[in-house]
Amino acid sequence: MSSDAPGAALRRTPVWARHVEAGARMTPFAGFDMPVVYSSILDEHRAVRARAGLFDVSHMGELRLRGPAALENAQRVFSNDVAGTAPGRVRYGLLCVESGGVVDDVTLYRTGEREILLCVNASNVASVLSWLRQVHAGARLDCEIEDESDATGLVALQGPQALAIAAKLLAADFRAPKRWHFARTELAGVRVLLSRTGYTGEDGYEIFAPAERTVALWDALREAGGESLALAGLGARDTLRTEMAYPLYGHELDLEHDPIEAGLERFLAFGRGFCGEPALRRRAEEGPKRRLVGLRLEGRQVARPGFRIVSERGDGVVTSGTFGPSVDASIALGYVPAGFAAGAQLHVEIRGKNAPCAIVATPFHKRG
Repeated sequence: MSSDAPGAALRRTPVWARHVEAGARMTPFAGFDMPVVYSSILDEHRAVRARAGLFDVSHMGELRLRGPAALENAQRVFSNDVAGTAPGRVRYGLLCVESGGVVDDVTLYRTGEREILLCVNASNVASVLSWLRQVHAGARLDCEIEDESDATGLVALQGPQALAIAAKLLAADFRAPKRWHFARTELAGVRVLLSRTGYTGEDGYEIFAPAERTVALWDALREAGGESLALAGLGARDTLRTEMAYPLYGHELDLEHDPIEAGLERFLAFGRGFCGEPALRRRAEEGPKRRLVGLRLEGRQVARPGFRIVSERGDGVVTSGTFGPSVDASIALGYVPAGFAAGAQLHVEIRGKNAPCAIVATPFHKRG
């Protein structure tokens, strides 16, 4: 689950002790000691789809751009439309190098007229910060870039009952933000940024809080959720996002893969002048040589990252694979030569044998 070196000193999130108390199985992930599972991945996955789950995602990074040129600086690096993002809005987008490869995929929060918050992947905080400062220095814009990761806790409350659980801890007259919007408010006595977003395909909130207040927030949410709320670890988070075909950096996205071949064209606001735009325009016009596709395997064998995809047009590679509890099938994401349509029959090499699979439309799971 992680490439962290054995024996490396692992960091702990503000809620780490609560995971240990709950009996979670811990694992190294992006330099942190993180809960992979509490009861079973299957039970936690199903709880999120049917009721609600609570995730600790405090390992994620938070970088703030502040100053008169914060928006201009953000638009230079962010692939989506920054200028059209009003305060209180959230957008997903990519940070790309000049060649079009992806530095990271991030969530952008317009937190003020002259302020932007970027939520970045845990493993990329240092590299993204360095890259942002390099771009910023070259542009000589009036903008400060601050790393607030250590001072920030982040938990995700996800599932059909998530909003109802949170409502117990919010003011009676609080109006839930629309999806892809956020609100600054007080939840269980903790000042939070409450974002109507997530990584599971279910409704819910991602909740930013001061690191020193995250345990109080966690405890209050657990009490409010009662039997309707399950603690959920990285294992369920991965099966949930794979069912939705959401990319994971280091698997579907990296410096060697661009947003066009990953099928993320809708997050590219051409004409805004972001880094990598010229290369991506050319790629869009010419067409990519490979495409990220969804695969459904026969039987219950699981295709793991790195497994070879066999086709008459050449080999591809699996980037993510799991058994999808909500779809009752073995599913995978992977890159194959461009030109295949849904329904095409391929094979994945598993333990020296070719397992039949078909390209299918994504997401694999469609919320009812």
